[in-house]
Amino acid sequence: MNNLRWYILGMTGLAVVLTLSTWFSATAVSTELAAELGLTASERVWLINAVQAGFVIGALCASFFALADVFPMKSLLVVGALSAGLANAALLMNPTPIVAILARLATGVSLALVYPTAMKFIGTWFITGRGLAMGAVVGALTLGSAAPHLIRALGVGIDWRIVIIITTLACVLAAVIFNFLREGPHQFKSARFEFGHVHRVLTNRAAMLANLGYFGHMWELYAFWGWLLAYVTGAKVGGLDISNASLVTFAAIATGTFGCLMGGWMADQFGRCLTSALAMAISGTCALLIGFFYTGPVTVFVLVALVWGFSTIADSAQFSAAVSEVSDPSLVGASLAFQMGVGFAITLLSIWLVQWIASFLGDWQWAFSILAVGPFLGCWAMLKLRRLPEAAQLAGGKR
Repeated sequence: MNNLRWYILGMTGLAVVLTLSTWFSATAVSTELAAELGLTASERVWLINAVQAGFVIGALCASFFALADVFPMKSLLVVGALSAGLANAALLMNPTPIVAILARLATGVSLALVYPTAMKFIGTWFITGRGLAMGAVVGALTLGSAAPHLIRALGVGIDWRIVIIITTLACVLAAVIFNFLREGPHQFKSARFEFGHVHRVLTNRAAMLANLGYFGHMWELYAFWGWLLAYVTGAKVGGLDISNASLVTFAAIATGTFGCLMGGWMADQFGRCLTSALAMAISGTCALLIGFFYTGPVTVFVLVALVWGFSTIADSAQFSAAVSEVSDPSLVGASLAFQMGVGFAITLLSIWLVQWIASFLGDWQWAFSILAVGPFLGCWAMLKLRRLPEAAQLAGGKR
């Protein structure tokens, strides 16, 4: 059984990588796609933001109707992967700008069936080591999110449609993998839909502090991921000696995969709250620092980007793990979906704000500084959670 759970974790992670490759598939080819579809600057922003908005809608609906607590998780995972691939493929049909944005919205809704459900699913296989296991799932999300940038980096000059085709086929393969998985022995209680579900989620103080930590984390994460390519490209145009902006972007995001694994291991060993607070202190500092090296030295600029990419996602799984441990066992799926729905709603504002600051200043150099507010607030929330009696339920008593 012990070996089986690690096999299940590996296969779940692989399927999440494949499915989540659609998240930034359009972002990685946004320049070519914008030219092909005749997108305005605001439409290009919405091409990125639509996935976030769709995820918010899907996650909040999943939370309200407690989908992952009522329906078989495997079914949700398969449907989510297939629908994400279908929505992603719509970009190949030469759509109008509005249809392209709606397709990205549908992609986000579909992914909301996959990511929160996968977190709960892997929780049925792990009690001890849950922090590391959920860290691995978030690491898979991170690697999947970075994958389109790698495809673009290695295939400079290739048709943008190749990126979309590869990420679409990845979703089909993910659905096949999900279909052969089964839930683990540590089942959460099932639930029936009730209108009181959300109220019970909102009144759990310990869970809401974990949520607040997550919200601060999300303020930073997707604005960093979503605009990093533009930021690195802007620095390159300004004279920074970078030959391949897509490769730097991939490396900075992908290094978070190792951050997730390290964060999960540290949380299980030393405590969820302490690990999360440390990661956010580092990532918030990087958000402030990177602007100082926008014009060089290039080695320091890249190093700060890599450390930021490593730390900004290292804590992500711990908020989900914490919620799974302090929530009503019959509402773990609803609680996770609520956490992610609100968290991703926050990213809509931060993604827009970063781009607005860059436009207002006429340069990207200091646009990321505003992101430091989120992790510093999240750091405070997790340290406050650490002092609550309910924190004894975290990671077997490791706060």
